[in-house]
Amino acid sequence: MAAAQASLAKAFKALHKPGSPIILANVYDAATARAVAALPSSRAIATSSFAIAAVAGSSDDDLTRELNFKSAETISSSIKEFGKPLSVDFQDGYGEQLEDALTELIKTGAVGINLEDYNREEDRFYTPDEAAARVQRAVKTAHALGIPDFVVNARSDVLVHGGELSEVISRGKKYLAAGATTVFVWGASRGVSREEVKELVEAFDGRLNVLMKPSNGLAAKELSDLGVARISIGISLYLAALAKFKEEAEKVLQV
Repeated sequence: MAAAQASLAKAFKALHKPGSPIILANVYDAATARAVAALPSSRAIATSSFAIAAVAGSSDDDLTRELNFKSAETISSSIKEFGKPLSVDFQDGYGEQLEDALTELIKTGAVGINLEDYNREEDRFYTPDEAAARVQRAVKTAHALGIPDFVVNARSDVLVHGGELSEVISRGKKYLAAGATTVFVWGASRGVSREEVKELVEAFDGRLNVLMKPSNGLAAKELSDLGVARISIGISLYLAALAKFKEEAEKVLQV
């Protein structure tokens, strides 16, 4: 198991190529995971904690470790036959339980995580050094479990809370130096502009993950041309599926 998982992690890490990015269609249950995994064009599977929480009747902030990991385990089992890497939204790393939590998660088959720099329980940012140390702890934990190429996608929420791009860059460089594969700069509804993406790509040598936003002129091709290494879509597929479900339900219920 360890050798196979280590091989998947190595393959997943190699897919993070600036200018030729890995594109991830985020999933939230076994059905959506299998649907994406079965596509020849999909190269890896990644979860969305927001969507996992939503389908369970919870909020992202209230999603428990137990529920998140149970979902990861179910998803991992459901896609095993496809032999594709699985990255899990690890949220903020569960405080001082980081090592124990990551060990538990890796046992589900995950070979990568998103790790946020905002401490949800204490409602504050980890300091840059604290957040970098947490990246390093995650990498060290995975290495000790026989997965030296485990992918840590270090998420920075600075822009969402009104911070400056310069702080994102300063933090991101620390995260990369600590062992992160990429830095995920999240902009929420604010988004991340083309100019900001260009500046971040330069600062991180392309080791950048951003959300695809076609409405802002940041579709996959544009982001690839700008030189990012990873593109994700967050909750877009969940929202699209929900909207389609509602539309079809309305048709059925019309008298």
